[in-house]
This record gives sequence, structure tokens and C-alpha cells, in this order.
Amino acid sequence: MLEAILSKNKYSLKLKITVKTLVSAIIIVCAVVFPLITHAVFGADGGAKLLPMYMPVLVGGCLLGLKWGLAVGLLSPVISFLITFALGNAMPAAVRLPYMMLELAVYAAVTGAFSSKISKNTWIAFPAVLFAAVAGRCAFLAAAAIFQSVSPLSPYIVWQQIQTGFSAVILQAVIAPLIVTGIFYIFNRKD
Repeated sequence: MLEAILSKNKYSLKLKITVKTLVSAIIIVCAVVFPLITHAVFGADGGAKLLPMYMPVLVGGCLLGLKWGLAVGLLSPVISFLITFALGNAMPAAVRLPYMMLELAVYAAVTGAFSSKISKNTWIAFPAVLFAAVAGRCAFLAAAAIFQSVSPLSPYIVWQQIQTGFSAVILQAVIAPLIVTGIFYIFNRKD
């Protein structure tokens, strides 16, 4: 979506890269800060129930497209882990990090694949986000099934986590597209 807006305004390649880098950085910062706030306010269970890192990644995929969104999806949990590890309380936990990287990469890649369609009709963001959530959660469950012999995360445990975060997924499937639609209209308003 952002690519379409930047191209429509005939921005140079250098400026497009600068804008996408800035937007990516803002999204990653949100993906690091939101879980910190959630855990501070709601405790450790708050993260599993509210999935605070997922919202920025969903919005990022819609805005940035497949490649940039995928990068944001992969980097967000890694950067969060490195920063919070340095602070003494790694989030996500090391055992959960590869799974979260996979899941958020799927979230961002799926929404990113719809980005150009979203720029033409922002309401496409609603099914895109919902499809991304289903695909990401399925990828998480599949990875747990594949690696259960070498990981403490079994499909049963993952299924419980998916059920715990179900209401957050539904809420994000409404809020993320509204945010994307709002951003679209802000950048495309006639002065």
C-alpha cells in the first residue's frame, strides 16, 4: 500500500527506501514496546492473551508489502528478544523465539501479499488480516508438530496458546484493518 502511495506521488527510489525504512523502524519499535507495556500492566499472561507484538506486524505487512513486511515480521521478535534479554527478561522466551519468528513472518508475508490490493480497496485489509492470522497460527501449530521431538512446545501446548489468544486475534482482525484504512485516508486526502 505504501509503495502505491509513494509511486502515485512520484517519489524517487531513494526517498521510497527512506520512507519504508522509517516506517519499518517505527513498526519494529511498536512491536518491542507494546509487549513491554502489556507485560508490565497485565503480567506474563497478558502477552499470551493480547498478542501485543502481532498488531504492529499485521499493520506493517499491509503497509509495506511482502518483502519489507516479511523483514519486519522476522526482525520484530529478534530485536525484542535481544533488547529484553539485555534488560534481564527475554521476550519472547528463547524457546519461543523461532516459532514467533515463523508465525510473525507468515502474518507479515500474507498481509504484505495483499498490500497492492489494499491500496486499491482498503476493505481488502479485513480478509487479508484474518487470513494472515489463520495462516500464521497454522504455521505455529505445524512447526510445533514437526519439531516436537526437539522442543518443549508440543502441538497440545501450542493449541492451548492459540485458544488463549483467540479473542486477541479477532480483535486485531478488526483493529488492524481500521488502522490501515485510516493511514490510507490520511495519506490520500485532498488538501
